[in-house]
Amino acid sequence: MKGDGIENPVFEPPSPDLRRQRRASPAGADAGVPEAEEGPCGWGRCAPKALQLCNNPEGYLAAYSLLAVFQGIVVNGLVNISISTIEKRYELNSSLTGLISASYDIAFCVLSLFVSFFGERGHKPQWLAFSAFMLGLGSLIFSLPHFSSGKYHYGAKLEGTSSTNFTCSASTKSSLPNYLYVFILGQLLLGVGGTPLYTLGTAFIDDSVPKHKSSLYIGIGYAMSLLGPAIGYVLGGQLLNVYIDIQIPERQDITIDQDDPRWLGAWWIAFLACFFAIWLLIIPFTCFPKQLPGTAKIQAEKISETHNDGSEVLVETKNIGKSFKDFPVILLKNPVLMSLIIASSSEALVATGFATFLPKFIENQFGKTSSFSATLGGLVLIPAAALGQIISGILVSKCRMDCKSIIKFMIGTCSVALILNTVFLFAKCGNEPFAGVSETYNGTGTLYNLTAPCNANCRCLRSIYYPVCGRDEVQYFSPCFAGCSSHLFNNMKKTYHNCSCIGKPERENGSEDFLYEAVPGKCPTQCKFLPLFLTFFFFAVVFTFMAVTPTTVVAFLLFQVTQYSDVFLYFLGTIPGPILFGVAIDNSCTLWDINECKTKGACWVYDNERMAYLLMVIFVIKYNPSSFLPLLARPPPPLPVSQMPLCTSDE
Repeated sequence: MKGDGIENPVFEPPSPDLRRQRRASPAGADAGVPEAEEGPCGWGRCAPKALQLCNNPEGYLAAYSLLAVFQGIVVNGLVNISISTIEKRYELNSSLTGLISASYDIAFCVLSLFVSFFGERGHKPQWLAFSAFMLGLGSLIFSLPHFSSGKYHYGAKLEGTSSTNFTCSASTKSSLPNYLYVFILGQLLLGVGGTPLYTLGTAFIDDSVPKHKSSLYIGIGYAMSLLGPAIGYVLGGQLLNVYIDIQIPERQDITIDQDDPRWLGAWWIAFLACFFAIWLLIIPFTCFPKQLPGTAKIQAEKISETHNDGSEVLVETKNIGKSFKDFPVILLKNPVLMSLIIASSSEALVATGFATFLPKFIENQFGKTSSFSATLGGLVLIPAAALGQIISGILVSKCRMDCKSIIKFMIGTCSVALILNTVFLFAKCGNEPFAGVSETYNGTGTLYNLTAPCNANCRCLRSIYYPVCGRDEVQYFSPCFAGCSSHLFNNMKKTYHNCSCIGKPERENGSEDFLYEAVPGKCPTQCKFLPLFLTFFFFAVVFTFMAVTPTTVVAFLLFQVTQYSDVFLYFLGTIPGPILFGVAIDNSCTLWDINECKTKGACWVYDNERMAYLLMVIFVIKYNPSSFLPLLARPPPPLPVSQMPLCTSDE
């Protein structure tokens, strides 16, 4: 979930108390809530008594929590675990799928200020109904490419032992990459729907409950929202075990299972189910009144407290931070604030990048299926992120840390996280032997050239990817490139024989008879580092997110500088994150899917070591604890508003 101008609450839950501090509600005559805006729960004159049981903060919180859960399932769960499948199905590279992921953040960034401004004065529950409508529509649009692109014909990628030439024409060029724009549209609509949820949705809770209950209610809402990504990863991962078109075509000459790299799971089912579920939530939000009963009295008490602290008078007299033009001045005059923004944006970049591509990394680095990788990624990333934020919140609160102590705490957690992330260097997997990619054909041919003397006369097509594992434990691009001239079925299992490119092992017992020379599928990975990687990475994520909430707290305790700082931070971190990770992953590709028209699609094989090094470089550059050092090198600058109890210039 992504909201309030900060990265999603799974990674950066905004503090309700801080959000309330930033609300521009001067103590004027219009600050109160007219009792006339309070009303029964229903639709106009239709207000059944049974509905009045829900006409309270608890009833609204239940509806809000359900919407937050489904928003998290779609945006932070299903989209992330579907990336690898979408790449293969629609012939996209990781840079483009990173753009798909970032489209949500772009929409949120552009619209958050407008929605906050106009929605604050409007009917907030109806805005939440609009949010549910757009989230459901975005889920529907995101699933549409499956229904309009036809069935997935993996059999078209012939797996025979020899091939014929194809001629490329305008009619044979694939139109599948054009579905990129449909996915971007779906993500933009999801961003439009998510904006009111985490700006106006929490504001309505804050307006409707007393001050001492506000943190509890909003905390419950965010705690419920943590279920969304977890459910999305697990549910979506299990659905990837289902074939993309539900029923596998029955063909005797072609077999496919989940270990086959051409296998694609049913990524679209969960999006369609969420579309129906989210649209059902439109009904409860349309029945809530503009204000819940008792809101006028609660707001009057809050305004009375605001008058007593004197901070609003200073805001009005100094007029600081109330216009967008003030924000660049505040940045230039406050290197400490810039340091905090850079640090926070780095956290957001790493969080969104790995949330998007962690399943793909596990799948390619450790040779696991898409389904297993997605489920495993969710089980590691989501609990670790939540645990890190819980631990940091408890420590900062129980130890009563002042500003300088919080800053030292952040430097320490960032340093530990950076050390733990070196797991990418010592738990990486080497590249499995692949003829024509990572090694030559028994000393013949050249690297990065699938054609060698042993298969030069087979007329093999580069666009036909059907990997086979030879008895020499070397992987080949297809039976054709392995030089195989025949195949047999033995107990429904296909085997290839008379393969001229596969090395002949030494004789055993004086016999050269072997049961097979090659079998379909990739060779089993020899890498055993997955448990070690997951252990270190889990704690790396914990320490990474232990710095998230303290960073946000310090930023707002030192600089109460309007919501524009949120948007600037949001743009720096969440939008380029998936794109940067996608570019790094693309740069580690060693074998692209190239069709008959020489158009490059998704990547089939990656250089595992290069991928690990590139991701480690991103961590070192973007997640450097030294970005916090200016906070200790000089005292905090003068505050734009007063009454900051924890942080003062003498600390």
